[in-house]
Amino acid sequence: MREGGLRLDKLLCYLRFARSRAAARDWIEAGHFRRNGQRIEQAGQCVWVDDILTMPLRSGVLVVRILAIPQRRGSPAEAREHYHVLDPARPLAIAGREDRLPDGRNEQGHAAP
Repeated sequence: MREGGLRLDKLLCYLRFARSRAAARDWIEAGHFRRNGQRIEQAGQCVWVDDILTMPLRSGVLVVRILAIPQRRGSPAEAREHYHVLDPARPLAIAGREDRLPDGRNEQGHAAP
């Protein structure tokens, strides 16, 4: 096993995506998290530097790359130094109704289901 990883529930708390480890655990166990494209349903799964996390939000999906593993829960500014939001101009990484063209087709030209 690689050294220097951190449990996902702790990471979400330290990076201020969740207010507490218990809230992070509930969020993870809902089953919508992905690490490097693989579904995560256990709060104890480790996350390492350069992992890509896909997280559900109320307004869509957030995709971040972990730049460094924090040692503690710091200020919001300090937390932001540990991750990079991928494609911030397009916050929805998974096609939703907002990503459809006015005639109902998606960017590839396929009709919506």
